[in-house]
Amino acid sequence: MAGSAERFGRKGHSAPAFSKKQTLIVETIYHVMKSKMYIPYSLRGAAWAGAVLLTACGAQAQNLFVSGGDGDIYEYTPGGVQSTFATLSGACALAFDSAGDLFVGNNPNGNIYEYKAGYVTGQTPLTFATGLPGVTGLAFNSAGDLFVAIGSDGSNIYEYTPGGVQSIFATGLPNVEGLAFNSAGNLFAAGSSSTDTITEITPGGVKTPLGITGLNEPGMLAFNSAGDLFIANNYGGNIIEYTPGGVQSTFASGTGTPYGIAFNKSGVLFEGDANASTINEFTPSGAESSFFSTSGEGGLGWMTVQGGPLPVPEPSALESFGAASAALLMLRRKYFSR
Repeated sequence: MAGSAERFGRKGHSAPAFSKKQTLIVETIYHVMKSKMYIPYSLRGAAWAGAVLLTACGAQAQNLFVSGGDGDIYEYTPGGVQSTFATLSGACALAFDSAGDLFVGNNPNGNIYEYKAGYVTGQTPLTFATGLPGVTGLAFNSAGDLFVAIGSDGSNIYEYTPGGVQSIFATGLPNVEGLAFNSAGNLFAAGSSSTDTITEITPGGVKTPLGITGLNEPGMLAFNSAGDLFIANNYGGNIIEYTPGGVQSTFASGTGTPYGIAFNKSGVLFEGDANASTINEFTPSGAESSFFSTSGEGGLGWMTVQGGPLPVPEPSALESFGAASAALLMLRRKYFSR
């Protein structure tokens, strides 16, 4: 579908991988919309919306990606099937941008690598940034800027534009580990030092420590679709939930040494243990079950879900919507053409 890559893919990025059915729908909508026949605006909107939703479907696989302590980056399907996505000794923090590219920090050489959407195992990733030994946290804002916390300079958070231009976003922070943005665009940073704390930082750089108690070497942070903040309380052996209104509760306890956490679109929370090759999953109500367990892979700490926690329609719903849009346009050609 070479034409679709040009029409529906972003410049510089490969088009999403469509099924044959999705390809037929998108191409049908495209050719009908490009024809010279008269089409009511209501139907034009429906058709373009169907194409956009199908594109979104192709970009949101919702697989879980995890940095293993053995130097591999693992990919897990929603059913828990593991495969090796890439081999990178010292792989640490992970984050996806909106185009589906995976960014990975590398501790030994201080680089951040970019694995383009459509990456095939064995290919060489792009080098996005250098000179950052000990990356501990990565997060993207809505503008596509990458925010980086590094262990060798734990008091600073760096910001990179999509073009790779670096600046210092925030300073004076206590050994930052995890980073996460809320829906308002504020950045939350987990600090592990003599005084463990979670700090909220506005886009303008104003810092506000949150009054969260019981922290003991907090690791990764994640937000659910309701805007609640979840904290992997590493040495505390629990996961803390903190609402936008400031109400704190223990979401899960007895979880070993939780470090990496990430939500999928269904609101399921994944938790990786810093000292074991296990991944647990929690329903929104807190019911715990084992998602994956093995041995010999070291800690399965840093993790991210492709597409993040925001709800995305299932492919079947998107295909139905696109097909309906195309059908309406075909009816327009048959019954209402001038």
